[in-house]
Amino acid sequence: MLANAEINYQSPQEYLNWEALQEFRHEYLDGQILAMTGGTIAHNLIGLNLATLLKSHLRGTGCRVFMADVKVKVALASSFHYPDVMVSCDDRDQEAVQFIQFPCFIAEVLSPSAEAYDRGEKFRRYRQLPSLMEYLLIDSNKMAVDLFSRNSQGRWELISYEEGDLLSLETINWECSLASFYEDVIRGKK
Repeated sequence: MLANAEINYQSPQEYLNWEALQEFRHEYLDGQILAMTGGTIAHNLIGLNLATLLKSHLRGTGCRVFMADVKVKVALASSFHYPDVMVSCDDRDQEAVQFIQFPCFIAEVLSPSAEAYDRGEKFRRYRQLPSLMEYLLIDSNKMAVDLFSRNSQGRWELISYEEGDLLSLETINWECSLASFYEDVIRGKK
């Protein structure tokens, strides 16, 4: 989730130097630095559930799973983002220290305040990552996800999943019940 721009234009390297000293995370879009706001408990649990499931599935494969505190660099879009969950199986990311550049999978847990951004501008930027093959958007208010997959012609196709469905990620040869993402997510007025 993003707040308003905090400071004036900075180069990507100025941003990286500056952000390394900050207490809170910030995304970078075309020279603008945007503060990240906190998420809900449901948002956190869903992201953790997905990352845990993926980590277990990918153990020993050379692929690595990253959560919300790891940036992805989208060089063509001149931006840095913090996906909720991402996977890289690319050897070029094995020695990465500050950011990942070659993810094959990215997931964002949607919130009402950031859903339009995650579906729109952020996805437009993510699509510029040649390595990215699947982009998953997970609703935090109901059991529903949208999976965008890059087909063999380079076009993005959408498959929507609902409660009771099994989700398939071809990129990492994985199938999982949608209910697993929502484990321990309590609905109510707390």
